Order: sequence, then structure tokens, then C-alpha cells
Amino acid sequence: MRRWWVPRLGRYLLRHPREIPGVVRAAWRLRREGWWRHRPWLPLPSEAYWEFRMTTVNGDDGRLDPEAIAAVAKWSNRQHVGK
Repeated sequence: MRRWWVPRLGRYLLRHPREIPGVVRAAWRLRREGWWRHRPWLPLPSEAYWEFRMTTVNGDDGRLDPEAIAAVAKWSNRQHVGK
């Protein structure tokens, strides 16, 4: 799983701390089922699902900027139904 976006998102969230709860809530909903049973014991999405989501959002070589992540998280939290 490519994680090039993590440092940029971290810097963005440090500058915009009000966005943190929304991003965390949206990330929590992406976790794979039974995440606690497998290493690395973190609530991460499955690699196949993450690649699918990144491709549908960005295309094959697109980049996701931190502002877009926060905006999508905000939208996702407003649309949330289930899980």
C-alpha cells in the first residue's frame, strides 16, 4: 500500500486541527472487517479495497491532496448510513 500521502495529510491536520475528528471518523469506516486478528493490528482498509478507492478517486497516476481528503471526509460524514 503506497502511503505517500500520509506525511502531507499529517502536516495539513496539524495546521487545521478542526478537521481531525472528521478525517478519523471517515478513516474508521474504511477499516477491514476483523482488523484486530491480523498484523499490523491496525484498523486499516484491505490493500485491494484501498487501491480500488484510490484508482476511482484519482485515476491510475493521480495524487490526492490533503484538502481533498478533508473535504471527502466531511462529505462522507454527512452522507454516512450504516457501518
